[in-house]
Amino acid sequence: MLEFAILGLLHQSPMHGYELRKQLAQVLGGLRSISYGSLYPALKRMRAAGLISTDEPDPHALLPADAPPLTGRRGKVVYTITAEGKERFHDLVSQTGPEAYDDGGLFGVRLAFFGHTASDVRLRILEGRRRTVERQREGLRSSLSRTRERFDRYTLELQRHGLESVDREVRWLSELIDSERREASGSTAGREEPGAAPAPAAPAPSSADRTRSASVGPAEGPGEGEPWAP
Repeated sequence: MLEFAILGLLHQSPMHGYELRKQLAQVLGGLRSISYGSLYPALKRMRAAGLISTDEPDPHALLPADAPPLTGRRGKVVYTITAEGKERFHDLVSQTGPEAYDDGGLFGVRLAFFGHTASDVRLRILEGRRRTVERQREGLRSSLSRTRERFDRYTLELQRHGLESVDREVRWLSELIDSERREASGSTAGREEPGAAPAPAAPAPSSADRTRSASVGPAEGPGEGEPWAP
């Protein structure tokens, strides 16, 4: 999860460690606290693997006026994704197996980078997540029906609260899935429109029509080379 999130953020723009840690906290939504003790070893491993590179400017050089606030000399190291890192990130965003949606934390990170994910991949991940949560909902309902007589009302209320939370997630996922399907159908219609079949050509006049037209003559005006009558 951490490698995926780091690559996703650096895919958007280079960052120094302090800014990267701040952005990771927003992406993870408070699900996991990222300390420098876990961030910098991960960055070191990713650099050794060639996924990211570092730019260490002269510590005595003046920073540009629009530079973000830095914390100490260490914060001046700027991390940039490499071509290998972009390829690795593309491989990760293309995964649609259970690892992409069974874990709620990883699913949240995947959702944060849906802007870099293909439409069909987004739809499969959302559908997989909904199936996972629906199984959880069935398990909660079964547990609630079995234990209703054995627990006090406070424990039952806690279980009902959990069931309501899962119900809300199922509805939310269904709305996202419906939206993805509408966008996909709209994009398909837009692509087909330029290649739409042309209107059928008017049928060629029959021999009888040509004979009748020649006998009647023009409806008005003189024929070619004939002067107007005074």
